[in-house]
Amino acid sequence: MRIGELAERAGTSTRALRYYESRGLLPARRAGNGYRTYDEDDLRLIQQIRTLQDFGFDLEETRPFVECLRAGHPAGDSCPASLDVYRGKLAELDELIGRLGSIRAQVGEQLAQAEAAVRAAGPPEPLCELTSHQPHEGEDT
Repeated sequence: MRIGELAERAGTSTRALRYYESRGLLPARRAGNGYRTYDEDDLRLIQQIRTLQDFGFDLEETRPFVECLRAGHPAGDSCPASLDVYRGKLAELDELIGRLGSIRAQVGEQLAQAEAAVRAAGPPEPLCELTSHQPHEGEDT
């Protein structure tokens, strides 16, 4: 298949495919007429890359999965290097969840303090309608 068909079937752009090729993630095969040619294995590579990117993996983190597929494994995550990337991503996510939990606790404390201050100050004073802007004769309302 040509690059346009691969892009359409993979749900991406031809520009992205050319970028993957420039990064060595997608093979650069050319037909006699100079057009790039791809097959079903290339589609699997792109689908693997896109799935991992949807999960938050950066492009370089997808490399072991692509190499695993290229080596003939049925799944990109069946190689030790891919498993290492998964482990690293889980550690990264755990750290992020920990930081977010800490930030959430701080925001919750700030909210509790602010609510306590509002309660201590009592209800806000009502606005007097006489002091608000009243249209003068001839003014639009």
